[in-house]
Amino acid sequence: MIRKHSATLHGHRTSFSLEDEFWTELKTIAAARSIPLAALISEIDDHRPPDSNLSSALRLHVLSWIKAGGGHQP
Repeated sequence: MIRKHSATLHGHRTSFSLEDEFWTELKTIAAARSIPLAALISEIDDHRPPDSNLSSALRLHVLSWIKAGGGHQP
């Protein structure tokens, strides 16, 4: 199921839609890196291509993390 989520990035509120499985993996990645989930989302947002949307960037980050073995930063 796709759910809408919100986060504050650099002082402004934004929202994005993600499937529950991607949301769960993002929380796992943040925990594995010992950083807050908001910091991870902000980092992904900062490094995404300007022509991509945040939801897609988050999904691609999760995919990269899993392909890298789940223990390495993509």
